Amino acid sequence: MPPASDTPASPSTTASEAGFDQVLAQLRAIVDRLEGGNLTLEQSLAAFEEGVRLSRSGARILDAAEQRVEILTRDENGTDRAAPFGGSGGGESDRANR
Repeated sequence: MPPASDTPASPSTTASEAGFDQVLAQLRAIVDRLEGGNLTLEQSLAAFEEGVRLSRSGARILDAAEQRVEILTRDENGTDRAAPFGGSGGGESDRANR
């Protein structure tokens, strides 16, 4: 039997979800290192730069996921149609206002 690390992700886990989880774990590790206070200035700057890179990567993954989410709405004829998530809601998650 193969070790647990060699088993594939469950079918419900997409590559972007696994990627986001990995990015988030790496960001948390960087924050822990920076908060530890044991890094030199150069090490802190390098960790910060890596954190910015990871943050941007995570944002891209979330943006791609957001584009895939659709809400079914009904038009004036009562017909269901797909509308982009957050397209008319103007809520807090509207990334267009960044």
